[in-house]
Amino acid sequence: MRSQIEGSQAVARAVARCRPQVVAAYPISPQTHIVESLADLVRTGELDPCEYLMVESELGAMSACIGSSAMGSRTYTATASQGLLFMAEALFNASGLGLPIVMTVANRAIGAPINIWNDHSDSMSMRDSGWVQLFASSNQEAVDLHVQAFRLAERLSLPVMVCMDGFVLTHAVEQVDVPEQDEVDAFLPPFTPRQQLDPAQPVSIGAMVGPEAFTEVKYLMHARQMQALDEIPRIAADFEAAFGRPAGGLVRPYRTDDAETVVVALGSQVGTIEVVVDQLRDEGHPVGLLDVTCFRPWPRDEVRRALAGAANVVVLEKAFAVGAGGIVGQNTRLALAGTPTVVHDVVAGLGGRPVTAAAVRGLLDDVLAGRVDPHRLHFLGLRTDLVDGQLRRDAASVPGPHAESMLREAGVIGSGSH
Repeated sequence: MRSQIEGSQAVARAVARCRPQVVAAYPISPQTHIVESLADLVRTGELDPCEYLMVESELGAMSACIGSSAMGSRTYTATASQGLLFMAEALFNASGLGLPIVMTVANRAIGAPINIWNDHSDSMSMRDSGWVQLFASSNQEAVDLHVQAFRLAERLSLPVMVCMDGFVLTHAVEQVDVPEQDEVDAFLPPFTPRQQLDPAQPVSIGAMVGPEAFTEVKYLMHARQMQALDEIPRIAADFEAAFGRPAGGLVRPYRTDDAETVVVALGSQVGTIEVVVDQLRDEGHPVGLLDVTCFRPWPRDEVRRALAGAANVVVLEKAFAVGAGGIVGQNTRLALAGTPTVVHDVVAGLGGRPVTAAAVRGLLDDVLAGRVDPHRLHFLGLRTDLVDGQLRRDAASVPGPHAESMLREAGVIGSGSH
């Protein structure tokens, strides 16, 4: 049913209609509204049968999910930022055991310095943990991806995280069509686990594996992830047939057929980029956009096909590998290996800095005019005055933390002492 609703509330309702049997969660902004809403639905009996577990930490939440899923229950949780990092050990356990847990990551920056606003550094830090990573560009897509995520996780017996931009999506109120219960029931079959602990037939899971088989275990994890590259498009096609709207899939090209310059992006910034692409098209510039919905597993062949005719690719991403460069950019280069396409790595929106249409337009104007060096990592809207000031203080061995010094220079906090 279509209604004016906050993104977190819409996701909570969609998850509830997937009939999870166990929800284990620990609150951390900006995902708290999701698990609070699910707790209310369990309390009122609207989500029943379901056991809601309030645990002592995010590590406890994922540990409880592992136990629940291993016992054969459809299992869900949500987290963000430092909470995802606190789960790190258990994330690898969940994927290594092949447990079909679904988790929402309300993307938020990682400190220090502390920052509660949106970027993708949290989920990107866990990109090699063995979880499928799906990125939503809107609240409607976030709702639709959660319904698909349970089907994907359970069909392949692997864990799936649905990533939605914290605050930008989670706290935005807009028109969203949340599927009705009978619609979800028709699309998502009851959970039939591939493996299930049974006290009557005790076995061990996660046992010690030595060098004689560990490589093969990790290979099978990789092989199962690669199966998702075939399964995700099939599930997306089934979803469109059932619900009458496209959602999910691996990538979504926008005006790329004859594009000479293509922007590659994930998450909520996609809508802003579409506006700029339309403006440039109206002015006669052959520009397009590739929205990457599935980041893990990396859809190399689909990305390569979508970007085949482009002379320039601009990867606009909300995280980067410190000391190395772009993350999505490096994956894009792998997809384009052997082609003459030039890839520009551009970092934007860190710590919640707005990715505005004006900023994207200015960047693309510079790329089209040849003013952007593809051999350097670029930061959209970088305050070079603040950076240069701190570099001068570093050279002079002036004591004090970088963040507070730059905030004083920016006039955000009082001058105080250095």
